Amino acid sequence: MKIGLHDFTFLIPLRADSIVRMENLLMVVRHLLQFFDTNIKVLHTCRYENGILPKLLDKRVEYIFIEDKDPVFYKTKYQNQLTRLSSTSLIGTLDADIIIPQQQIVEAVNKLREGYDVTYPYDGHVYDTTNTIRELFLLKKDSKVLIRNQNKMLLMYGTQIKGGAMFMNKEVYIKGGMENEEFYGWGDEDYERYERWKNLNYKIFCCQGCLFHLTHPRGCNSTYRSFEQRNNAKKELFITTQSSQQELLKRLDNF
Repeated sequence: MKIGLHDFTFLIPLRADSIVRMENLLMVVRHLLQFFDTNIKVLHTCRYENGILPKLLDKRVEYIFIEDKDPVFYKTKYQNQLTRLSSTSLIGTLDADIIIPQQQIVEAVNKLREGYDVTYPYDGHVYDTTNTIRELFLLKKDSKVLIRNQNKMLLMYGTQIKGGAMFMNKEVYIKGGMENEEFYGWGDEDYERYERWKNLNYKIFCCQGCLFHLTHPRGCNSTYRSFEQRNNAKKELFITTQSSQQELLKRLDNF
């Protein structure tokens, strides 16, 4: 029997900039629906709607398309839009290339139900599958393939990652400013958000276990675009880490 997560919604913002990214999304959705009776919203932004994704996605998924001709994926803005559109008391944002072992999802959601404000369904370790293991996973359609081959994967960005997947009490998340839309494009928003939650004394829980990142081509939305954009991201992170709680609460009024 599938596990009921009726009070929870998975929110997946996406810029499908390659066939590989589209394949990854379909596998992520399939993985979630294999184990859970739950809610999933996918928000896709692109220059135009070609109609492929809504035909391929499971009909249980709510698909939202927004036309956006900007080559930069404004993820923070679209993640906030998805939050406002969700109707459940518990939500989780999930990158379109991330596979979470099902037992970690169950634990993270249960911790929210017990009163935690934020839960991370992993311990800071994210492993990139490499192309070979990704293709094997697509062929077998079984997450055990990823678990068995973890020692052949590449550890991404160290051991203290704060992005990829996070679960929240929706009301608390909104009060804490949701996503900081000063982050335009890739870079540091995950760390700024985590530091903000710590400053606000949110009750945070991290599950044991890793995330699996399905490899994909990396373009302008997978790195800093410019020196100026990098500096702006670092500035936002610095301001949050150096603010008192009172200063931070005042800043949240402008988010």
